[in-house]
Amino acid sequence: MYNCCMNMNVETIIKTNKKIPLHKRTIIHLALVNNKINEQMTAALKPFDISIPQFNVLRILRGQQGKPAHLSTINERMVTKMSNTTRLVDKLMAKGLVKRSICKQNRRKVEIVITQKGLDLLEDMDDLLFELEEHLVGRFTDKELIALNTLLDKF
Repeated sequence: MYNCCMNMNVETIIKTNKKIPLHKRTIIHLALVNNKINEQMTAALKPFDISIPQFNVLRILRGQQGKPAHLSTINERMVTKMSNTTRLVDKLMAKGLVKRSICKQNRRKVEIVITQKGLDLLEDMDDLLFELEEHLVGRFTDKELIALNTLLDKF
């Protein structure tokens, strides 16, 4: 399931013989890794008929522990910031995975909660996604992962 080209260097992947400046090589490398993660996450979520952004919304709502979230809250917590949060919620509603209602205190705000069906779907996905995440970082030691996260935090 997880065939990937992680052992190849950047120059081989982009098919160049030129020496790439370190700063440019780093950006290209980050983009390639991001693409590989997205490809594998998309493939893992496909059998559940859920996109990565929809999955992100469901996890945010599960993290609310039954408390409703507003669209602005969801948008703030999204891993990938998007302007189409309303459309994502609409698609999840059509699948019966979330419910939307008008806030009683402020009728201009919409409250969104995950349904039991949404919670059950996430639970069904948890083991598979844990396995995928483990695979993606499996070549790293804990010490290396801490160092990598420290470096990435500088962005």
